[in-house]
Amino acid sequence: MEEQHTPTAPTWGGPPWWRHGPPGWNRWNDEERRARWPWRSTLLLTAFVLLGSNFAAHAQHGDRLALDFFARALLLVGSGLLLWRQRYPVFVVFGTAAVALVYVAAGYPYGPVFLPVAVGCFSAVVAGHRRAAWTAVGLLWAGHLVVSRWLYRWLPPTGDHPPSWMQEIGIATWVVAVVALSELVRVRREQWSRDRTERAQAARRRADEERLRIARELHDVLAHSISVINVQAGVGLALLDSDPEQARTALTTIKAASKEALGEVRQVLDTLRAPGEAPRAPAPGLDRLPELVEQAASAGLSVEIEGEVPTPAPGTDLAAFRIIQEALTNVVRHSGSRRARVRLDHAEGALRLRIDDDGPATGADAGGSGNGLAGMRERAAALGGTIEAGPRDDGGFRVLAVLPWKVKEDR
Repeated sequence: MEEQHTPTAPTWGGPPWWRHGPPGWNRWNDEERRARWPWRSTLLLTAFVLLGSNFAAHAQHGDRLALDFFARALLLVGSGLLLWRQRYPVFVVFGTAAVALVYVAAGYPYGPVFLPVAVGCFSAVVAGHRRAAWTAVGLLWAGHLVVSRWLYRWLPPTGDHPPSWMQEIGIATWVVAVVALSELVRVRREQWSRDRTERAQAARRRADEERLRIARELHDVLAHSISVINVQAGVGLALLDSDPEQARTALTTIKAASKEALGEVRQVLDTLRAPGEAPRAPAPGLDRLPELVEQAASAGLSVEIEGEVPTPAPGTDLAAFRIIQEALTNVVRHSGSRRARVRLDHAEGALRLRIDDDGPATGADAGGSGNGLAGMRERAAALGGTIEAGPRDDGGFRVLAVLPWKVKEDR
């Protein structure tokens, strides 16, 4: 659970304005950012600022005041504030700008005193506080203009003179460069974050689609085979004493159906193996319709195939087989008819399937998940096809499927 902060100052629609960023900014993990302190970079910058200021003091000897305890304290404070730049970026950018302005106004030598301001501005912009960073840097530049063009008469060192306008333009150029670089990095970070979010969402969608596909395959395989097993088990139990030979035949059918179901389940689960491995067996298609007819016959359902069995694209082939399999399974489960007709037509770039039974519906609870029709519709929709299913006017039930003959490559 995220830590809740009670605002103690004006807020921008969320946590206190000096905190981690504007509402919705979560480019860095909050817990990780709180736990990590930029010790090494801060120490390195502090050492560079102190050493660089010493060299600047020697180079500007006589023009600016020599470094004393107060000057070094300002340098330490300005650099040390960077330790909090990830937690309180707005406070740090204003703090470093104020320290740098006091340092320059006190007459100390120019040098890397502005480096902490640049780093603080960079951190604030990247963290989303663009307005605060621009304001702090703009106030520093304006304050420097006031000091160097007007207040220098009353401020140390004695006899100081204003810098040329070319120097002022140079300082303004550096300010614009720092802000522009910060904005560029911010934009790149936001783009990277968007790309990462989109990739994660796409991966989740692919995983969801794959889980749905596997669930659909398992449902179709198990629903059909278990329906056959259920019917034959009932026959075997009924004839176990009166007709042992017929009961033996039913048990043989159960064995064959369960063996085939196990094989198909294993084939479906092969898709969960390491990526890149090819399936160990081809996916079933319309060429296996004779086997499907035999399985239905073993469950007491006579199936008549009308039309020539086509050979569509692999995706359409698998979907057509599964739709016919599920439709026949529903006839075995829910219909009182012992006859079904399957008609196949190929015309105008589409494969049309029509599965009819004469009913009537038994109205009995045949078990199952109730996802058969939904699964058929999902299969058809995934290929850009349609499914219509419902009772016929003259009794019975009809399933009508229209599937594209060739599946588009982007599907």
